[in-house]
Amino acid sequence: MAIVRIAEDVESGGVVVGPGGGGGGAVAEVTEPLLRQSRGEENNKVAESKIPDEEAGCGDADGAGGSLRMVLLSTAVAVCGSFEFGTCVGYSAPTQSGIVDDVRLSIPEFAIFGSILTIGAMIGAVTSGRLADFLGRKMTMRISAIICIFGWLSIHLAKSAIMLDFGRILLGFSTGVLSYVVPVFIAEIAPKNLRGGLATSNQLLICSGSSATYIIGALVGWRNLVLVGLVPCVLLLAGLFFIPESPRWLANVGREKEFHTALQNLRGESADISEEAIEIKVGVGLMVFQQLGGINGVGFYASYIFTSAGFSGKLGTILIGIIQV
Repeated sequence: MAIVRIAEDVESGGVVVGPGGGGGGAVAEVTEPLLRQSRGEENNKVAESKIPDEEAGCGDADGAGGSLRMVLLSTAVAVCGSFEFGTCVGYSAPTQSGIVDDVRLSIPEFAIFGSILTIGAMIGAVTSGRLADFLGRKMTMRISAIICIFGWLSIHLAKSAIMLDFGRILLGFSTGVLSYVVPVFIAEIAPKNLRGGLATSNQLLICSGSSATYIIGALVGWRNLVLVGLVPCVLLLAGLFFIPESPRWLANVGREKEFHTALQNLRGESADISEEAIEIKVGVGLMVFQQLGGINGVGFYASYIFTSAGFSGKLGTILIGIIQV
């Protein structure tokens, strides 16, 4: 009877220790090999389950490193447009005396030259959303860079107020478009954990471009200062050939194959490209309201403001360029 109970208990998974030592020894002898086998199978399963995870982890790490490099490269190319924006804003302040003397402009004519940038920027800002949605983020930035180049060349070759104003309004249109498409592009390609930091690079490069124009403009002539604005345009045009389009835009227009390719380059195959539309709208809205502070008016006429206050115009523009960064 004891043997039958032991067999039944083993089959049912139970362990019954009889009142005598014999029953307990029999159970131990029967169950111990089963326990060793069960533990061995569990260990094998755990080991087998770890191998794919570790291999997948290595692949994900490599993919994450590659995608991070592409995200950083794409951001660096895009913020060339932000730097360009800054050079356009800061150009008129250090060049006032040179342009007035060489082209023989009156103060009201130069005031028009300085402020007409905002008219072009308003037109560019109004059309930027439709352009970016219809042509794509990259193509919109490419067209803006080309327009910027024509604007700078018009200013560089200008011999009259009309050519100066024409070039300036082209720059304004381009910067109006770039002020929208660059932060939107960065927000769409950046992962959530990096989006905030990368988005700040847009404003940082705007201030850096303006500061560089102030400082270099105090050392070189107004025609040569055009080169400071041309360089980021050329870098932007060249860099756009090496970065992917916004995956979100590609998904919206139904270009599935290119969407998957861009997504894989930026974040890896398992990435989620769902974006917080509210965050993007808030960011763009803050940029719009920032203009109501009147900082651009100070930037356009910094040299005149400091001269009127009895200070050196060149020194004043340099100080503004350093402080605003």
